Amino acid sequence: MTTELSKMRNIGISAHIDSGKTTLSERILFYCNRIHAIHEVHGKDGVGATMDSMELERERGITIASAATSVNWKGYEINVIDTPGHVDFTIEVERSLRVLDGAILVLCSVGGVQSQSITVDKQMDRYHVPRIAFVNKCDRVGANPLNVVRQMREKLNLNAVLMELPIGLEDNFEGVVDLVRMKAIYFDGPNGTVLREEEIPKSMMDEALERREMLIEAASDFDDELMNMVLEGEEPSVEMIDAAVRKGTLALQMCPVFVGSAHKNKGIQPLLDAVTKYLPEPRDVVNKALDLDDNEKEVVLEADETKPPVVLAFKLEDGQYGQLTYIRVYEGKIRKGDELVNTRTKKKFRIGRLIKMHASEMEDINEVKCGDIAALFGIDCASGDTFCGGKVNYAMTSMFVPNPVISLAIFPKDKKSQDNMSKAINRFMKEDPTFQCYVDPESNQTIIKGMGELHLDVYVERMRREYKCEVEIGKPEVAYREAITQRADFNYTHKKQTGGSGQFARVAGYIEPIITPPNSDEEPKEFEFVNEIKGGVIPTEYIPSCEKGFQSAMKKGPQLGFPIVGVRCCINDGAWHPVDSSDMAFQTAAIAAFKEAFLKAKPAILEPIMKVEVEGPSEFQGAIFGSINQRRGMIVSSSEDNNNCTVDAEVPLAEMFGYSTALRSITQGKAEFTMEVCRYAKVPTNIAEELKKKAAEKTKK
Repeated sequence: MTTELSKMRNIGISAHIDSGKTTLSERILFYCNRIHAIHEVHGKDGVGATMDSMELERERGITIASAATSVNWKGYEINVIDTPGHVDFTIEVERSLRVLDGAILVLCSVGGVQSQSITVDKQMDRYHVPRIAFVNKCDRVGANPLNVVRQMREKLNLNAVLMELPIGLEDNFEGVVDLVRMKAIYFDGPNGTVLREEEIPKSMMDEALERREMLIEAASDFDDELMNMVLEGEEPSVEMIDAAVRKGTLALQMCPVFVGSAHKNKGIQPLLDAVTKYLPEPRDVVNKALDLDDNEKEVVLEADETKPPVVLAFKLEDGQYGQLTYIRVYEGKIRKGDELVNTRTKKKFRIGRLIKMHASEMEDINEVKCGDIAALFGIDCASGDTFCGGKVNYAMTSMFVPNPVISLAIFPKDKKSQDNMSKAINRFMKEDPTFQCYVDPESNQTIIKGMGELHLDVYVERMRREYKCEVEIGKPEVAYREAITQRADFNYTHKKQTGGSGQFARVAGYIEPIITPPNSDEEPKEFEFVNEIKGGVIPTEYIPSCEKGFQSAMKKGPQLGFPIVGVRCCINDGAWHPVDSSDMAFQTAAIAAFKEAFLKAKPAILEPIMKVEVEGPSEFQGAIFGSINQRRGMIVSSSEDNNNCTVDAEVPLAEMFGYSTALRSITQGKAEFTMEVCRYAKVPTNIAEELKKKAAEKTKK
């Protein structure tokens, strides 16, 4: 069965932790007849949610890997990807948004816009993903969807427009009022499968009319005809309002908001209708690739089946049958037996098995059309590779990969575990670009790096379970950085004479810190090279060698052995010798000159500062403040809402180890926190001295 492109939607479900993403996915599968019984995330039946197919996900009740499935709703084919909420698995959200055309942003009607909602919203902006919002959990005590809409406007700068009003809230939540069609919708039957339309309750009529007016006013910004009708006091048609809302949503200038309760099976079917009405089809989204045969010139891809295929591998999984590669077809179409080329490795391969995924189950198919998401078996590639067929040689622009902030030493207990550990690490590194591993040349330890304690915790646990690999872990280490605080000049001559031709190079110039303005959206620059050589005192062919030398000197700082960041290196003088100068000589001179100047430039140690959000009952607010202050934290803001308090703070990562246990004990297990990397900042002098002492002792050993 082939679906027309206009009837295809690729959507993701993203949100803060515990907003009900996976519960919502489960309901979508149920109403689209993909599953015939609903299972809960923390269900008592021991089955767990369909989309949480990993044993670990079911135990912890969290989503770790994004799961993909496709459903059919009223003749529309919808590819759904359920993504994790924890910031530690942020790469899963990045890679999903990279291939999605639209998204549902899920918000909790009690918690509102939380820290991770802000991160997810920024990620959607980075990939220009149009979104609709679903305010979930309207049945919970303290539910306030109108407050959530206000927060969306203030905290996310979204033009959030209510499309529905809840009929009752908390225990009295019964259904929703559709403000476009002006009907009350109730969800009857044991699983809310029977939709009953009634007149709007009289008590709500005034509010419904007022909200509808606000909705039409917002939509009229995107349609002149609608604007004229509003001004003339005429009643616009439902189709007209829908078309204007769709236009605003696709332009990322409007965010329609729907309400409901996934757990109580209310409000899901209208949300599915909204996905088909307001979110883009593959042709509505502009996708670009780089033409590798034409100086990486940008090319706009067209959702056209007659063109040569361009396919992106956006996620890898190592299953029981070998490597599974999730793909999205952007141009052309692919069939079983077709030959494609991996444009990164230039290797050709033939498509053996094509499958459509449904969480952990799969279904064989013969072809994948343009705009669709599917998976391939047995292809050797990396996450983010592009496959092309025919005569084209394109690379899709890759996704944004944040740098890891925490590392752990890991030791296998025996020889068998060692073999299994290296297999596991190789697989995890291929699957997850934010999980990295290297062997420390000094201590010979295997070090794994990741986005947070939970991230590494999950991978160590997966090694034990999936690879039967007994490992011990060392103390977590923070990824410090070294930097300079002032300008310093250098003038270094490198001379070596040992019979035959020698080595000679002189470099002179200065190093200075690169200042990124505060509150700037720009990523701070780690290195900048400035060439101010005049009159050929250093020949042009040796300039790149000087840059290489500076870069290699910055890989390991002299204080703690961590990378040096934020340095501008400028060369403005030097000397060379027609016989004794070489690339190597200038590299060596640059390395030595940098080291000499670095110590004169008042070096400092930088540490990652985390943006921490703690939520808990107001009675524990004092204890939460105290716990943050003890950890060298700085409280940025705090707010109270319905006996609940939210504290935003900035705390050094080094002080956050074991915080979850401490927080549980001071709040009787009632508070929870999330954290993500915010920036790097200077370490206080006394702590910097301790760190240097420890580094010196380590070197002696």
